[in-house]
Amino acid sequence: MDTKILLENGTNELEVLEFTVAGNSYGINVAKIREIISYQPVTPVPNSHPSIEGIFMPRDTMITAIDLKNCLGRGESEQKGLFIITNFNKLNIAFHVDTVLGIHRVSWRNIIKPDVTVSTPDESVATGIIKQNGKLIIILDFEKIVSDINPETGLKVSEITEMGSRTRSAVPILIAEDSILLNKLIVDSLKAAGYDNLIHTENGQQAYDVICQCKQEGTLDEHVRCIITDIEMPEMDGHRLTKLVKSDEATQHIPVIIFSSLVNDEMKRKGEALGADAQLSKPEIGSLVKIVDELVAEKNLDR
Repeated sequence: MDTKILLENGTNELEVLEFTVAGNSYGINVAKIREIISYQPVTPVPNSHPSIEGIFMPRDTMITAIDLKNCLGRGESEQKGLFIITNFNKLNIAFHVDTVLGIHRVSWRNIIKPDVTVSTPDESVATGIIKQNGKLIIILDFEKIVSDINPETGLKVSEITEMGSRTRSAVPILIAEDSILLNKLIVDSLKAAGYDNLIHTENGQQAYDVICQCKQEGTLDEHVRCIITDIEMPEMDGHRLTKLVKSDEATQHIPVIIFSSLVNDEMKRKGEALGADAQLSKPEIGSLVKIVDELVAEKNLDR
């Protein structure tokens, strides 16, 4: 299946691959997918997590295979089906699924955020729900699935501690991140790194509303001198937010840092075309702080 469907930059749309596990439909952002292959035998890894089936090496690249059925509490997969091979957070991982049904192009505005009746933010592995042809498709949080298996793949908060004591900074930073857990980790990490003046929002639309309000009140310089944004978010994604900021003369001077698990070569080209000042993969929280320092800290201390 061809997963290289290209979208015009900044349209606030995404391609979702629909697949099945244990008779239920789930979705994954096509941008995370490298390829889809038939199931092949894997080599078990001793003492590994129960959801890890093993490892294999197609084309001399070692890939970890994860049994998605096991992750979702539906039992264990049989030795058949498909592997969806993904690349995010600089990791190559194959997710074992039953079937692949097709690709849907949807707007982030049409993705429903699961509420607390489904599960708590800390426990949920669903980032959103879409309705397609009368059927509900649950978009899974693959980053959380992987970090639950191995927390070392998540944000490396220890990098902040290793930086030692730092000068406090009043540079106002606007953050757009829909994961409640990651939003808190980013805020806590920036505060530990000396950045106290933070506004955190849950998606690109909320962040853009803050920008528009500050523009209207003439307080943009007081509240937004740097923007850190995820890419995948309901309502408005990070690419759309970047496009709106960089195409407006009143805001195009504000540095935009894309901080996402989706920062691969292809997505970097999209971000560059939209005018992003820097793009980092999510584990690199220490690098994020250094980039903020380089882009805004010294310049703003002179004000």
